[in-house]
Amino acid sequence: MPEKKKAYIQLHISIFLWGFTAILGKVIDTGQVQLVWYRLIMVCVCMLFFPSLWRNLKTVKPINVLRISGIGCVIVMHWLCFYGSIKYADISVSLCCLATTSFFSSLLGPVISNQKIKGHELLLGLLVIPGIYMIFHFSAFQPVGIVLGLGAALFAAIFTLLNKRMVDTHHAFSLTFIEFVSGFIFLSALLPLYFYLTPTATMHISNHDLGYIALLSVTCTLLPFNLSLYALRHLSAFTANLSVNLEPVYGIIMAMFIFKEYNELNIGFYAGAAVILLSVFIHPFLQSRYGEKKSSVMIE
Repeated sequence: MPEKKKAYIQLHISIFLWGFTAILGKVIDTGQVQLVWYRLIMVCVCMLFFPSLWRNLKTVKPINVLRISGIGCVIVMHWLCFYGSIKYADISVSLCCLATTSFFSSLLGPVISNQKIKGHELLLGLLVIPGIYMIFHFSAFQPVGIVLGLGAALFAAIFTLLNKRMVDTHHAFSLTFIEFVSGFIFLSALLPLYFYLTPTATMHISNHDLGYIALLSVTCTLLPFNLSLYALRHLSAFTANLSVNLEPVYGIIMAMFIFKEYNELNIGFYAGAAVILLSVFIHPFLQSRYGEKKSSVMIE
């Protein structure tokens, strides 16, 4: 099989698996804090068995370890908001909110990355606002889930912008390992506060949830991450960005068939979702026209 065709297949398998994380987040009964904590442990332990990790960790300068660790804390906040959104709202609503990441990127990019304000990104960002309003207005019974979903998109945008500074000078696998380990330490440090605010909470989880978190860690984290890295060696950034935009679409379609969410959603939600997804799909075409070539791997 030609390498480029193989890369297309691998990329879309990765995107499908990332879209499946929302399904598993709904199936897992335990709270988002426990889910993320156990997921981080499992992923970090699995990564220790990759020989390339140890070779590339030696090349990371101590000062950069601190910077990368800060990004790991952002990832944890993204995951907490993302899975919290799924717990409080329908998967379709959560994924539509997550699709506003490009909106937050257009606002934060000039601040975090010292970029010039890009007119086409600002225009697309403004286009997202009516979509958010329609989802909020017609899904008012899920306000907490919507706010958390928008929070997940905000942290995803911050992660992507910060990670772009590191991904060009560090091996992606070692970079991710440091982010996950630091994220685990950060979340562990927050546990006393979590137990103080929720006295009935416990870190004990059922075998049912443990099995699904293991599936989430390996099948929806490590596997798609490695497949996407291989695919990006043979595909352009434009192709990758356009394809990754299918993630919320895959997730919404799966949620509708598995959980029959179409029974709970109305025309207002679909109109808002259409506006948001339209801006998401237009964005890569404008990137290509204005000569932006860089791509960054997002981990859901």
